[in-house]
This record gives sequence, structure tokens and C-alpha cells, in this order.
Amino acid sequence: MRRHRKVKILATLGPASETPEMIERLYLAGVDVFRINMSHSTHDGMRQRIKMIRDIEHKHNRAVGVLVDLQGPKLRVGEFVDGGADLKKGDRFTLDSDKTPGDATRVRMPHPEILRALEPGHAVLIDDGKIRLHIVEAHPDRAIAEVDVPGRIMNRKGVSLPDTIIPVSAMTEKDRSDLEAALDVGVDWIAVSFVQRPEDMAEVRKIVRGRAGVLAKIEKPQAIARLDEIIEISDALMVARGDLGVEMPVEKVPGLQKRITRLARRFGKPVVVATQMLESMITSPVPTRAEVSDVATAVYEGADAIMLSAESASGQFPVEAVETMNRIAVETESDVNYRSIINSQRSEPEPTGADAIAEAARHVAETLDLKAICAWTSSGSTALRIARERPRPPVLALTPRRDTARRLTLVWGVQPMVTNDASDIEDMAKRAGKFSNRVTFSKEGDRIVVVAGLPFGTPGATNMLRISFTGNES
Repeated sequence: MRRHRKVKILATLGPASETPEMIERLYLAGVDVFRINMSHSTHDGMRQRIKMIRDIEHKHNRAVGVLVDLQGPKLRVGEFVDGGADLKKGDRFTLDSDKTPGDATRVRMPHPEILRALEPGHAVLIDDGKIRLHIVEAHPDRAIAEVDVPGRIMNRKGVSLPDTIIPVSAMTEKDRSDLEAALDVGVDWIAVSFVQRPEDMAEVRKIVRGRAGVLAKIEKPQAIARLDEIIEISDALMVARGDLGVEMPVEKVPGLQKRITRLARRFGKPVVVATQMLESMITSPVPTRAEVSDVATAVYEGADAIMLSAESASGQFPVEAVETMNRIAVETESDVNYRSIINSQRSEPEPTGADAIAEAARHVAETLDLKAICAWTSSGSTALRIARERPRPPVLALTPRRDTARRLTLVWGVQPMVTNDASDIEDMAKRAGKFSNRVTFSKEGDRIVVVAGLPFGTPGATNMLRISFTGNES
């Protein structure tokens, strides 16, 4: 099944989309990668959903990606005597280590390392920023804050600390357990939440050991400050606009989205734009005009994938949300301005043979109006380099490794296909043409570009480009 768009769709599974029938409907509507959020899933629930996805993959004979999103260190206040308390502007409110239920003057912060890290002037945001305080006194076992934005604070509400370097790993014990369970069942991507520094990603990569791609969710100001280093050590990025918009002024988020998207492309790493893309479709069968523009903006920016969260996980119209996102993407990529915008963001290729071949493949395919670029790849790096160029023709990635094919489902413009490695150059060209015809990128007699590395099966050895005619499958 050919997708008539280059950007990929990533959809979250949940109560509204956890049956085999619904997951297949979402796939047919346009989903390329399914997300399982471990904040709301057990290990057994994860395994059941992955089995359903793999059954659909087998039925339709097309790679489908699975991304498991780790919860990360969730900071929360303790509990209150009456379930909550009303805070007024200018009030003093204490965060401490006392286990006694809280009131309008204090509450427990069950994270002693956080209390030690707070300093005067640091902002404290509670319940997604609905309540805002700033620290006026800091002590090892308590911090006294002044209320800037009042409201009712309730039991176990989340806490965000945009000014504080949180002295804990991005991996909790729950995350470690979830990660091992996910790797055991062969997921394709691991998303790491609340990344602050490259060391957070290094810790996860040490556990993963290449068994999955590792994606950094950019949702904290501290990550923005070290963005280049985090991209360098990550396999992919996510612009997690929800938490990013809580911890930073919301007016900064659009600019950061563009910066992250363009930087990821320069590094040749896939980037996902996420959160509230079609939020109104949780309860409505149609999106707002602003949401349509938001999705289109991400497509114009050249994002590799656009994501649905609650829209597909718990919304009333999960299939309609995917269909809508698919239509927006197709229409945007058909716009007369799309290609010039995409081309203007292209970076110079890295001074390597593989990058030069990738750039040449795009240039040759576009100059001669060839129908497809077919990349033989073992690790997926050849397809990634070509995708970084954002070529006009589609990219067919031929790989002997099913895990590589599944990871490439997240990458812009790439349709992966699992097949045996080529035996020689003639076999390589002939079969590339056959598969290009099979997925309707081309028809018999059309010309395509074939890119590969010699000797075959050597990761990272992209060194050959060939223009080839396609033949029939007989």
C-alpha cells in the first residue's frame, strides 16, 4: 500500500484504539508508526498491543513501526487534608519533606533531591502551569515560595521547574523496567521523556545497545540549552510542545519548533512534531482551522512525522483524526509553494562519500525526472542520508533486516521493504526496478536511481549510484 505523502503519521494507542479492528482501521487510514505511552500502559497491555500491530503488519506485508514512550521522572506534590487548597496571590506557600497532609500554607514535595536543588528566584509551576509560584527562601528540607498566579491546588498535581537543573536521571526504576520489557518484545523506537542533558541519552543508549532507535523528547529548557549535543547522541527527536509550552513562554514554542526541526534535518536525524495537533477532534469530528494550519506548518517545515496523542488514544473520533491529518499532509505537499520551502531549508552535504552520493542521487533524480530513488541499505543510514535531502521522487529502502525496515517507517519520504540482499550489481538493479514497480512508484520502462554500497551488506559503505530502467516482475 503506497502512501501519497512524504511526512509520516504517528498515532498513540489507548482506550479508544486498542482492539485489532480499530488498530487496523487506523493503519488503513494512514498511520505509519504506533505509539504506546507507558504512563498509561502495563507490560501485558504493551505486549498485547504490539502483537496486534505485528499481526496487521504480517497481513498487509508492510513494515509498521512501534514507538514506546517512557514516562520519565514525574514530579508531583503530596496530598492535602481536604483534597486540595486555595492559594491566593501573594500568599507564602511552603514545599517541604513533612509527610503530614497539606493545607493552604504547605504541602509535601516527595522528592528531597528537588528541595535541595531549588534556589531563590526559581519558578515553580503546578498543574500544567495553572498555578505559578517563585521561590523566596531555599533550605535543604524545605522551600518557601510566593504565589504569583493563584488557584486551587489539588492532590498529586504535577510540578514543573523550568529554572532548576533536576539532579535526577531521566530514567526512573519504572522506566528501566518498562525499557527492558519493550526491548524484549522488539519495539522499534524508545522515546525518552524529560531529557535535560546528553548524559540522559547516553544512559539509555547503554541499556538499549542498538536494539532500538532512541528518540529524545525535547520538552525542557535545559534540553534547549544543550540541543546540539543531545541531537548528536540521539537517533531521532520529538518536539514535545505540551510540556515545552508549560516550562517556557508559549510564544517561544513556534520558533523553537522551527529551530529543532531544521537542526534535526541538518544532522540527518528524524524529527517528530507532537502535542495538540488536532486537539479539538478529541470531541469533534472536524478540526479547527487553526489546527489545520498548525499541521500544515509542520509539513511545510519538513518534519519527518506528525503525531496524534489523545485524539487517537482516547478521543471520540480516532479514525477521522488520522484521515484528517492524512488529507492535510497530502494537500500541503501538493501546494505549489511546498517544494520551494523544503528546498530552501536544505543544508550542504557532509564531506563524506556517502553524503555526496545521497546528494547526487537527489540531483540526478530531479534533473532527469526519474520516478524513484531505490536505496539498498543494511543499517538504514543510506536511506536516512537520502531523506535528509528531501528529494522530490519517493525513496524505496530495500533491506535484508526487518528491524531496519521498521525503524525507517518514521523517516520522511521512505517506504521500506524487506528483501534478501542483492547478489551482484545486475541483480541489485533488476530487483530494485521490480520492487519499485510493485509499490507503484514506477511502471515498466521507467527510469530510477539505484544507490548502494559495495561490497553488499557492509553498513555505512554507500559508494555507488546507477541509473536503471525498470522491467516487469517475470
